[in-house]
Amino acid sequence: MKPLKQQISITIDEDILEKAKRLAEIDDRSLSQFINIAVKEYVKKLTEKQK
Repeated sequence: MKPLKQQISITIDEDILEKAKRLAEIDDRSLSQFINIAVKEYVKKLTEKQK
């Protein structure tokens, strides 16, 4: 069963957006998938620091 996803709207700096788009393309992913993975990894990193 796929995890549930929720659509949101965010504001992001233009330079970061352009970099994310390029990296997503290089990684053969959609921008949404790329951002989801990046946020997931960042949250995991911060969560592990709190332990």
